[in-house]
Amino acid sequence: MFLWTACGSLALELKWSLAELNSFREEFEHKKRRFKKLLENESFVYNNLLEDNPSNNAVDQVVDPWNVQGAIVDGKLQEIDYNKLIDQFGTRKIDKVLLERFETLTGRKPHRFLRRGVFFSHRDLNSILDRYEKGKPFFLYTGRGPSSDSMHIGHMVPFIFCKWLQEVFNVPLVVQLTDDEKFLFKQGLKVEDSYKFGRDNGKDIMAFGFDPEKTFIFSNLDYVGDNIGKLHFVAIQASPSFSNSFPAIFGEKNKGDIPCLIPCAIDQDPYFRLTREVAAKLKYPKPSLVHNIFFPALQGPGTKMSASIANSAIFLQDTPAQIKNKIKKSFSGGGDSQENHEKFGGNIEVDVPYQYLKFFLEDDEELERIGAEYTAGTLSTSAIKARCSEVISAIVKEVQDNRKRLTPEIVEKFLTPYPFEYKKDE
Repeated sequence: MFLWTACGSLALELKWSLAELNSFREEFEHKKRRFKKLLENESFVYNNLLEDNPSNNAVDQVVDPWNVQGAIVDGKLQEIDYNKLIDQFGTRKIDKVLLERFETLTGRKPHRFLRRGVFFSHRDLNSILDRYEKGKPFFLYTGRGPSSDSMHIGHMVPFIFCKWLQEVFNVPLVVQLTDDEKFLFKQGLKVEDSYKFGRDNGKDIMAFGFDPEKTFIFSNLDYVGDNIGKLHFVAIQASPSFSNSFPAIFGEKNKGDIPCLIPCAIDQDPYFRLTREVAAKLKYPKPSLVHNIFFPALQGPGTKMSASIANSAIFLQDTPAQIKNKIKKSFSGGGDSQENHEKFGGNIEVDVPYQYLKFFLEDDEELERIGAEYTAGTLSTSAIKARCSEVISAIVKEVQDNRKRLTPEIVEKFLTPYPFEYKKDE
């Protein structure tokens, strides 16, 4: 039995097998208690928040699909400890050897996100490189949970990386808009608003410059249909990991044997850790993952930018004046006075403008120079914020301009899955 869906005048047949979906249901029902225990044991949830336990002066960091916060030590919020997450999650660090292999196989210099440790961790990335080396197909999968009518600049990270990977490997990309999840989990959000947010966010994604004939963007409310609720939502997020969910792309006879690579933030890893376990039992290839660090909120380290918290974010709808004002007020690692800054220098590890430049400034030499001068105190806080404003404003303007050029025909192309013939050296 297939789930029939429609978007506008487009009728699509996506072979989301109910038998397979029920298999996910049974697997995840069996695992839900274990999952809860896993979260508790690995400090993914708050066990004793500082405000609820004033006698404690230390609280461990919290990283799960719903919460991200650094540890609290002596009443101060700390940066996220990513090495600790690698140990807790059981992932592998993206090291120099892996990057060298990547460059050797592709003939491309690693993306700045790889060079600078923005994508820092992985599961089975070598398996994907093995397939590329042998000329075997794979695909990219990522997603977006639409919680507002505009994405923020932090949301750009996996999509910028996916666009680059798509160009390097010449592979299709599927993008899941989890508008059903946001309706279920965000209190007070109406389903029609969640759907509209998904449509708006989808257009933001289209404006990043993807090839519409190699990119399929779909809304769960449109294309998945029957929702199976909060408890089993992980099955919905897992399903696009398997190629037979997209017969229009990979062929009606595809048996789900084409693996995928999923770029995502590290807080989404628990979903796919379970997916990988279930995949083995369903005799599907395990999805591979690459994990990025969190994009810091304007308020500083230890948190991430959130579309649900307006004062934490720079949105893709913001004007240059709004961007400049937000960055001007952002958390600074500089000295508390010009004299102290020149004497002691700035701390680039916590300075928000520097961290944003680390994500978005392409020129490695300029970034290194800015970091050295700011650390030495010869570059002022106002100067680094001004440069950050220039870089962010230019990127946001490019997206805004691309979005204005989207026609109904282009949008429809992105919402339509096209057959894809894999050619390594196209």
